[in-house]
Amino acid sequence: MLSGIHGHQDIERVVYGKPAGPALRAEAERLGARRVFVTTSKSVAQSALLAGVIRELGDLYAGVYAGITAHSPRPCVIEGAQLARAAGADLVVAVGGGSVIDATKVMLIALWQDAATVDDLDLYRAGKPKEGFAPPSEAIRPPPGAVRMIAVPTTLSAAEFNAFAGISDPRRGVKESFGHRLVVPRVIVLDPGATLATPMDLMLSTGLKAVDHAVERLCSQQAHPFVLGTAGEALRLLAGALPAHKARPDDLAVRLDLQFGMWLSIGAGTSGVGVGASHGIGHVLGAACGVSHGHTSCVMLPSVLRWNLPVNAAQQGRVSEAFGQPQAPAADLVEGLVRTLGLPGRLSEVGVGRDRFREVAEKSMHDRAVLNNPRPIKGPDDVMEILELAA
Repeated sequence: MLSGIHGHQDIERVVYGKPAGPALRAEAERLGARRVFVTTSKSVAQSALLAGVIRELGDLYAGVYAGITAHSPRPCVIEGAQLARAAGADLVVAVGGGSVIDATKVMLIALWQDAATVDDLDLYRAGKPKEGFAPPSEAIRPPPGAVRMIAVPTTLSAAEFNAFAGISDPRRGVKESFGHRLVVPRVIVLDPGATLATPMDLMLSTGLKAVDHAVERLCSQQAHPFVLGTAGEALRLLAGALPAHKARPDDLAVRLDLQFGMWLSIGAGTSGVGVGASHGIGHVLGAACGVSHGHTSCVMLPSVLRWNLPVNAAQQGRVSEAFGQPQAPAADLVEGLVRTLGLPGRLSEVGVGRDRFREVAEKSMHDRAVLNNPRPIKGPDDVMEILELAA
């Protein structure tokens, strides 16, 4: 009999289908904020979206940090926290994709703990992974009235819906987990218009990351009715809306379907049902090899499904059903979706050759998602087998 604990995130509300600027102003006022600091990336900083956000914040606007780069490097976390501290921020608004949102989560920790250097963050890393779970650091002690955040996602990575962040350490080429229940946004604003300036490849590839969220949870041996409901509907929405988005990029209703699919895809994470090797190996491909967040799922998920098939064929059938093709292998359906969207499907297509496989395999053994894989991964040689399937 299944048993477990279903948690609820410290997210107060999700505002959807409304323009981001006015929604942010209304939420900031509701929360009593007086000094709103904005975090973003260089590309989003040049967009009409950010200009509109700043304009709507008006007298509440306290400054911006636009230096966050891919994979949320530690130096960006510290630099952003220093600027937010100097601005006297009482609320932080993250406008951007997963890298921006994850970096902002850990900026909050740096603000709470007065961390001033990249080495100061060592104390606040999540605990050593065990059985797929990495507990938050007990050293994180938010002060009364701790600064929180609002998120306006511009991609489909779903980082805003969980209480952990993947932060890369460029010195060692690894990605580490940081978390606390209060790093999730108090409010999430899902504005399909906020994604209009996002490049097509980025929208589609982060959409595949959302597919990965749903697929790996549907295929978990611990999946229960809440997971089946949320992840199954997520995959149904995403499988239809991703090709529709490529065909009709101006259709805001399709973009909202993608945002709902992304939201549902990550929802099962609160149920203690984790992801597996596609995510875990992907974390290393990003930190060590510079593969973009979404592309890691494009190249790894089909091969992980094939490697896992001997132990979870029945669970993979749920994926096929969500695609509306119950007789087709799940791996083939995901691979076909990647191909239909024109995304890279092999490691060679994202610049990762066999000369990097051993490094990736060894570093992957430190990732909690790898330890949570349905077919147990006993050592680097098992990861090498998966990498060969994806070569």
